[in-house]
Amino acid sequence: MFDEDHQNRVMSEAFGRAVDALGGQVPAADVMKRTQSAISKRLRSGKPIWHDVVIAVEALTKISRHELRPDIYPLESSGPAVGTEGTPAEATRPRAVGVPEALKGLQS
Repeated sequence: MFDEDHQNRVMSEAFGRAVDALGGQVPAADVMKRTQSAISKRLRSGKPIWHDVVIAVEALTKISRHELRPDIYPLESSGPAVGTEGTPAEATRPRAVGVPEALKGLQS
């Protein structure tokens, strides 16, 4: 496994590519619901993309969630490290379970 510094560099580079793919810092800020200065500061600091925008950025840029945040979305998983879909916060919410259509006629 790579060391933490390497992983942080990889995430930071992916974040920069995503910003470029979105058309620059101003359009990226709109997509990520942040200010342009927040995007700039984050890029300069070498920090990765915010966890709550990974899925949207992946959909718009085709840069994989694993490239953007391998700490949350490991390569061996098609979803987040925790739960089954969306952001980690969404993944921890309880899901409603209904009765399958095929079994509805069998209910009393």
